[in-house]
Amino acid sequence: MSAGKSAPVPGSAPTTVEDLDDVVRLAWLAAIVESSDDAIVSKNLDGRILSWNAGATRIFGYRPHEVIGKHITIIIPPELYGEERGILGKLRRGESIDHFDTTRLTKDGRRVQVSLTVSPVRDSQGTIIGASKVARDVTERKHAEASLLYSEQRLAAEAEGLAALNMRSARLWQSRSLREGVAEMLVTAIELLGADAGCVQLRNASGEFGLVAHQGLGECSAAVPDPTGLDELVISDAELDGPFEAQRSWARASGYRALVSVPMIAADDTILGSISTLSHSPHRPADQQLRRLTLYLRQATDFIRREQLEQGLRQSEEALREADQRKDEFLALLAHELRNPLAPIRYALAAAKKPGRSPEQRQRSDEIIERQVEHMSRLLDDLLDISRITHGSLELKKARTELTSVIGAAIETARPMLDDKKHGLSLDLPKEPVRLDADAVRLAQAFSNLLINAAKYTDTGGRIQLQAVREGDEAVISIRDNGIGIAPDMMPRLFRLFSQAHAPDARAEGGLGVGLALVRGLVTLHGGTVTAKSEGPGRGTEFVVRLPTGMPSEEPSRTEQTAEAAPAGAGMRILVVDDNRDAADTCAMVLELSGHRVQTAYTAATALVRGATFRPQALVLDIGLPDLDGYQLAQRVRASDWGRDATLIAVTGWGQDEDRLRALTAGFDHHLTKPIAAEQLEALLQPRQASKS
Repeated sequence: MSAGKSAPVPGSAPTTVEDLDDVVRLAWLAAIVESSDDAIVSKNLDGRILSWNAGATRIFGYRPHEVIGKHITIIIPPELYGEERGILGKLRRGESIDHFDTTRLTKDGRRVQVSLTVSPVRDSQGTIIGASKVARDVTERKHAEASLLYSEQRLAAEAEGLAALNMRSARLWQSRSLREGVAEMLVTAIELLGADAGCVQLRNASGEFGLVAHQGLGECSAAVPDPTGLDELVISDAELDGPFEAQRSWARASGYRALVSVPMIAADDTILGSISTLSHSPHRPADQQLRRLTLYLRQATDFIRREQLEQGLRQSEEALREADQRKDEFLALLAHELRNPLAPIRYALAAAKKPGRSPEQRQRSDEIIERQVEHMSRLLDDLLDISRITHGSLELKKARTELTSVIGAAIETARPMLDDKKHGLSLDLPKEPVRLDADAVRLAQAFSNLLINAAKYTDTGGRIQLQAVREGDEAVISIRDNGIGIAPDMMPRLFRLFSQAHAPDARAEGGLGVGLALVRGLVTLHGGTVTAKSEGPGRGTEFVVRLPTGMPSEEPSRTEQTAEAAPAGAGMRILVVDDNRDAADTCAMVLELSGHRVQTAYTAATALVRGATFRPQALVLDIGLPDLDGYQLAQRVRASDWGRDATLIAVTGWGQDEDRLRALTAGFDHHLTKPIAAEQLEALLQPRQASKS
């Protein structure tokens, strides 16, 4: 003991470090280590254990004599041997490691979570000779942290689930109809319960349940049993015995093993219906899934109740919409039908101003004007009485009519729509004349409606086929497209007034829903029938019209008569091609009165034959021809030896910039939009006429 220091009193605790001698100090430190709750272990640089306190025994289960001299890996899991090598490497460099969490093994093989601190041990020379480790058991803390994390995750999942449920509820309230909302309910229920199929039944005003929506049931949807009552029904395996045999038998018959049926009850305890889900394999939804479905159905029942209470209002709105549709139908038909007669009337009036017209030409002009005015008057009378059209009670103005001329007029009406959608129209018409006792205007209207309908519901660049054949005493006209088709459930009401085969947003050109009803009414008044066929959405549609007809007529065509009677003059040789006979004849008359030699043709085929012999210097070509369109005809004329240098003038009702470009690309020199002023046409021909003088 150092001089000047007094020995501590035996049995008393030292008060300062200076009161301790080295031996006592070491004993004191040993007592502190031994009484620590933490594991305090020392080892040499080879990893051999040198000391082991009571805390280490408590945590790891080994007594000192079982581990001293053993390698420290006795308490280290094999996958963490690399971690130990890293610790030894840091010790040799004199580094300490403070409080890192890791895993250690107990004597009985358990794994404990510890917080480890490692410090190097130096000798009196400062050389590192080993390490001391302090390990604190943090298993409970880790469990608490894991429990807290699990709780947080559950809360987050619950919050996420409720947020998703709110989103589904918001989507439900955005539904535009009860049927759309019920479909949304069914999808949500199937997803919430993790099922494979399902159905929704609603109670009607008579208290009876009826199937409103189903998914994945197929033919078994017709055998859905009524709900059993107000209780929730869960059948986790239909193969097990138990109650609710009707539902169990239905599940078996449908090919499903599990079934859940939940009632939909309004706030006033009125049962509105039920929603059922089915699974292919045994399945019981978790309680949380069922609770979420119950929460969702509270919103669903409120939605159903609102829709039912507003049904009367929606019916009134629907009546107003139908009235508005009738107004639009009237205006559209009026504008459409009055446009066609303007061209021949304008030509006839221009011819009437010519000083040199003959009595025969004057008479023909008067007849054309009178005929077209009568036609317009008749259209006005019929269109003003829209109720007769919508009820199929229109009185037809029948006369002996040739079928191809009717089809040609229909194509001319539909041509702007066909051209705008860039559809290809192929024709297969009978070679022999087919005569009908028909109202040519109304019958052409029926065919044009079918063509326009095909054009509307066929994607751009589609194919439309029109075929007409004679079968016994019937003319059979088929119009087929490769468009979006018609769903089977729409077929029964396809020809119903104001009914549309597609959703309002399926095509921007969607009409007023009267076209097909008018087609059926007009065809029926002609003693015929019209049917529709479609293999379903995306598979196209075919309409077939059957009309009664008599024996083939041998009456010579007006084309031949007009061509042979065309007088010769001193002007240009001009060929006028138009399937509208009045338009072709009046145009020819105006040109004849201007001194030209003119022939007419009412089909592209006749124009090609007549052009080879007549060798015209100019051709006025209508675009909408029944056999070839004007663009195709122009290309054939340009490819011939007689038409290579001729002046080609396109006549069309479609006057957009792209239509003009298409005409010039096809070989036309000029593009005119109907109705055409005679002066405008003659101005285009004057330069050529002057050059021939």
